[in-house]
Amino acid sequence: MKTDRTEYTIYFAGPLFDHKDLIGNALLSEAITETSDGKYRCILPQDLEQFTDRAVDIRNQDLIHVMQCDLSIFNFDGTELDSGTVVEFMYAKTLDIPALIIRSDFRGSGDQKKDGDQWNLMASFYPRTRVLNFHAMEWYQATQSDLSNDHDVFDIASIFYKRVARQVIRELDAVMLDPPLLSYENGQAYETYCWAVKFPGGALSEMKMTSEIKEIILSKKSKGLLS
Repeated sequence: MKTDRTEYTIYFAGPLFDHKDLIGNALLSEAITETSDGKYRCILPQDLEQFTDRAVDIRNQDLIHVMQCDLSIFNFDGTELDSGTVVEFMYAKTLDIPALIIRSDFRGSGDQKKDGDQWNLMASFYPRTRVLNFHAMEWYQATQSDLSNDHDVFDIASIFYKRVARQVIRELDAVMLDPPLLSYENGQAYETYCWAVKFPGGALSEMKMTSEIKEIILSKKSKGLLS
């Protein structure tokens, strides 16, 4: 049953170029919404309707959704991070949006020491950011061994993604407690968001976003995401 508590939108960024990415993104997104009882609702770029095939318009649409959403999730799997995901991560950090980085890839990567993040150090150490690391192979095999032989791969997927979703929700709850860097009261948030539709170029500032910025930051202020 739906409650009256605040609902938060999440921009879910990550690779979406093959069937594994597409289905994995969708399954985790649905598990997060269901497990949180609707508290968190993911926006998947792969589900956004493309009104044009112009690359700049697709980019602008994704950046707008990063800005509009309350929180962000970034999939940092792979020996090399998806470049588009990294750009969206930096855009979210420019806007002081609370973020969760997920990595399930058990392969070592990056240029940090053994105990550091498994990706390039330039994508680490940002405020209002949590990291969820888990070993996907171990979790998959543990889920498989816990089930009887009459369970199929769909049962494994359901249990696996619910387990991931519980950890994601825990981290999202935690990152929202980090104090905001941007202030609504002194106009800092408004100025930063206005700049964020200008500096990317590509006619993003012409998409009538400026008139929507006040509404976006007021909503985030009401949810305690801006000071």
